[in-house]
Amino acid sequence: MKFNGFILSLFLAILLAFFFPTALSNLPIGTITDLGIAFIFFFYGLKLAPEELKLGFLNFKAHILIQLSTFLIFPLLTFLFIPLFESGTQSELWLSVFFLGVLPSTVSSSVVMVAIAKGNLPTAIFNASISGLIGILITPLWLSFFMAKSGDFDFLVILYKLCLQIVLPLILGLLLQRYLGKFARKHNTKLGYFDKAVIVLIVYTSFSNSFNSGLFENINIYDLLKITGIVILLFFTMYFLIGVICKWLNFSIQDTITAKFCGTKKSLVHGSVMVKIIFGASASVGIFLLPIMLYHILQLLIVTIFAEKYRKRIDTISE
Repeated sequence: MKFNGFILSLFLAILLAFFFPTALSNLPIGTITDLGIAFIFFFYGLKLAPEELKLGFLNFKAHILIQLSTFLIFPLLTFLFIPLFESGTQSELWLSVFFLGVLPSTVSSSVVMVAIAKGNLPTAIFNASISGLIGILITPLWLSFFMAKSGDFDFLVILYKLCLQIVLPLILGLLLQRYLGKFARKHNTKLGYFDKAVIVLIVYTSFSNSFNSGLFENINIYDLLKITGIVILLFFTMYFLIGVICKWLNFSIQDTITAKFCGTKKSLVHGSVMVKIIFGASASVGIFLLPIMLYHILQLLIVTIFAEKYRKRIDTISE
């Protein structure tokens, strides 16, 4: 399942949810997805290579820039779009954009793109890996500022659920790495299919609940175009802003590549998992998944082009 195949499967999941929203209603979908989430992070713990993390640990300037871009600059940029929504920060559409903004970076695609572009791979591996762990605390903390008033959002309860379904399986994977780590890394591609299958199932069930409730009937084409435009603006603003900061900090071209690619990425895996844990079977889940799905597609397409350009540039410098 290549990137394009995964994107296609996401669209198919939404179509199936629209035409057959109750197709899986007889199955214990909640339990299946909960177990799937736990296994995703258990396998992640098995595959995490401590030696590669150590190699990238000392590049502090790059680490600080990437994590600040992910968890501070990106969320703050979403505030610029508040005037575009009638209900302001209480608008579900704006909150869905904000949810995108506070998510951690991707793991696999960040590392792959940095490798293609010939950037600083150890730094990419360190930041992509640590971002997901930071996000377990920072993402719900950011959301609590705007959603705690509703009474449906309890930060400590959410944090407990995230630790139970993400941190605990991850730690278990790390503890068993000496026994199963080589096996997991050898079958990384096959395990990737499992990850994607769980995400597709979460997307299907989330949109099924939204379609069943009639939630999308209140969203018109203008709203969809607005969200799409905001997602595009966020990506390019972050990409070029990080580039300016890298130039100001006199980063090498390798560190600039890594900062741009890791600092602009947002994880569909973490987004799907967190929206499932935080919002459960709420009808609003489909709305919250929409910006991250659009962003995921955009970041894959655009960063692939940029990565190839950087690779050619570095090859030219090396000759």
